[in-house]
Amino acid sequence: MARRPYAARLPLAERREQLLDAALAVITRDGYGAVSIEAVAQEAGVTRPVVYGAYDTLSDLLIALLDRQQARLIGLLIAALPEAFDERGPEDVVEESVRAMVAAVVADPETWRPVLFANDATPAEVRDRIAADREMVRQRIAELIGELLPWPEVDTEVLSHAVVAILEHFARLLIDDPERFDADRLVASVRQIVRMVR
Repeated sequence: MARRPYAARLPLAERREQLLDAALAVITRDGYGAVSIEAVAQEAGVTRPVVYGAYDTLSDLLIALLDRQQARLIGLLIAALPEAFDERGPEDVVEESVRAMVAAVVADPETWRPVLFANDATPAEVRDRIAADREMVRQRIAELIGELLPWPEVDTEVLSHAVVAILEHFARLLIDDPERFDADRLVASVRQIVRMVR
């Protein structure tokens, strides 16, 4: 068996980033079911002890990855959501928000893939973290729905779950088939939905 090339020493912060990038590459290409300390080591071109020198367990590595991805992704999503509906009108504000979200997905689809395509093979702690992040976004969307449809009979909790599901599905379409489902087509559909509920 061929010997693995020697892995140059890196400062711990750089090594951790390298290993997180390697884990993300494995998850993106092969799914969560394929991720392991050995798989991450092979992807990074290092030995298992190098990985264990940076992260005590696979769970620690995956949580660190989610911490990093959350800073990137959730920040983008929250920034895309308006503070409130203003004189532009809800259709324009919603369109602007959807375009910002679409741009964020299109700019870095591989970063979004592990979140959007999590499945039963995804470790429980990862699923729990994704669910917590999704809930944070859903609560903000529920607040916005309450401003858009300020009627007592509107169940903002249920509607916000539906909006999150639609947005996630749109994001999957953008990643899987960007030529067929582009930003303009998705934004037009969202504008139709807003008109229907007003």
